[in-house]
Amino acid sequence: MRKVLLASVASMGALFAAGGAANAQPVKPVAPATIVVHVNGYFQFGLDDVGSTFNNTGGAKLNPVTTNGEFRLYPGFDAMTVNGIAYGTQIETRTAFTSAGKGVSSGTGSLYVRRAYGYVGTADYGYVRFGQTDGAFTLMQTGVIEAFGDGAQFASTDSTSLFVVPTKAIPGEFVYADQGALYTTDKVVLISPAVAEPYLDGKFSAMASYEPNSNGLKQGYGSGCNTAGTGCASLSSLGGGAAGFTSTQAAERKNTFDGAVKYAVKLGGFANQISVGYLEGSPINYTGATLDNVGTAASPNYANTFAYRLDQLQVMQVGVQTTYKGLFTDGDAITLGANAKWGQTLDGYAPKPEGARDGVTYIVGGNYVVGPYVLGASFWDGQTAGNYTPFKVNSSTGAVTRSTEARTLSEYGISAGGNYVIGKDLSLYAQYMYAHSHQPGNTNLQNGNSQMQLVSAGATFKW
Repeated sequence: MRKVLLASVASMGALFAAGGAANAQPVKPVAPATIVVHVNGYFQFGLDDVGSTFNNTGGAKLNPVTTNGEFRLYPGFDAMTVNGIAYGTQIETRTAFTSAGKGVSSGTGSLYVRRAYGYVGTADYGYVRFGQTDGAFTLMQTGVIEAFGDGAQFASTDSTSLFVVPTKAIPGEFVYADQGALYTTDKVVLISPAVAEPYLDGKFSAMASYEPNSNGLKQGYGSGCNTAGTGCASLSSLGGGAAGFTSTQAAERKNTFDGAVKYAVKLGGFANQISVGYLEGSPINYTGATLDNVGTAASPNYANTFAYRLDQLQVMQVGVQTTYKGLFTDGDAITLGANAKWGQTLDGYAPKPEGARDGVTYIVGGNYVVGPYVLGASFWDGQTAGNYTPFKVNSSTGAVTRSTEARTLSEYGISAGGNYVIGKDLSLYAQYMYAHSHQPGNTNLQNGNSQMQLVSAGATFKW
């Protein structure tokens, strides 16, 4: 019986390896002088019942019953030279979001590259990872428990079921570091070997990464960058005028550095981890005129653009996590975790306006695995500047007024779910999610508020 229970725990880990935290493993070890080619995959489908503030607006109404689904392929290879140097590649493709219609159009491309990276190194000396991939801040995140239900919950673009909710009702967040704003960009990642410490027989590990700009493979190159301008990946500054400086440029980064250190140790039957991480990046520099009083903008061309400076992106995180096996039976396991992040950021890791408040967020959660069953839950809470900007410019008249939004966007989310693991390649899931957002004066909300709730049931396949 013990072997069966332990096998179920291991199967659950393998199954969720296709989710948001999948790419934390730098390599898949193979024998020397060997190359292993693989085409792994992931498919999830579910039935959903959706309720939200924006299910019924402007005379249009949504059917609360819908479906979610996702298909991903992971082609790549892992190899090792005769003298023990490991190397390989990993690609992740996903189905794209497309417009509503009567089935999928045969003329519409629906697969795109989400991650694509290579690596080289050894277990003794560490690895170098390069490409469109996760950085240290994401890979070393600790205490964010997603291994239950659909395997992602509110993890932004990694969630499949969440996006059946109208997007205005989905809370923005930065508590999950496994989101596309961070891992879909080109970077170089240094991964240290594990270093043992003699006092408690624990191990230290560290990572650091550098990202010149927030673009992926072939993004902002070629015909997209005929001359210096908004279409260029290496854009570093931009003025006002006809070209404009929009929310797109305001969310971009340049020269992003991040680093993290993790310590893991087993004490009294508990497998413990603690990590500390730091992320810093520069915004695209706005060189146009700025506003410091109420009046009229110099030119309406400059309306609805960014008439203020952006702060440096700076975010800290601290996470703790512990796992205990054999709590009630010989083979069960319980994992509990907590993570906090704070600093100069908006939701989605976008730089905030100068004068706006810093962001702060935390999450607590856990899961319990016994036999083929999994139960899990998490709660997160966060505050950022949200839609607040110091001044507003009327798009037609150029009139300048002070911001009417409250300075704080408050958000929180609750998730609870369970799984029945049929095998390492298949799990049935059920999950409930609720979230609320509040910021008086925020025109993206309804009377300063929005809420959503989602009940999902489905299946996840992984091979």
